[in-house]
Amino acid sequence: MSSHANITHASFITLPVADQDRALRFYVDVLGFDVTADREMPPGRWLQVAPAGAQTVFTLAGPGMGDFAPGSARGIMLVTTDVDADCARLTAAGAEVTGPDDVPWGRMASFSDPDGNALMLITEKEGF
Repeated sequence: MSSHANITHASFITLPVADQDRALRFYVDVLGFDVTADREMPPGRWLQVAPAGAQTVFTLAGPGMGDFAPGSARGIMLVTTDVDADCARLTAAGAEVTGPDDVPWGRMASFSDPDGNALMLITEKEGF
């Protein structure tokens, strides 16, 4: 028996939202994510989005989809090839963006989705 777990990746990250349609518009129209699942199932709508080609998706969990408080997700880092362009897009869409700032590991910014879930963007420094 191996002394290591056999985990290969995270399947999904839950983003608690108050309004799934509003969240969907933000993640698709502003961030450019794809819809990977959108179906009704007990106890409610199962709605998932992800950047193109990503292994891990984001579940936009609306009311009744668990014991989650909208806006309670923190510390989610999204890697981008151009943090400055993405910050400009977010600002134009009305999001409050902090940064971007140079850090030892790249260039970073932070923002929140319409529900207050805190996310970060980073363009990673080559070789870090």
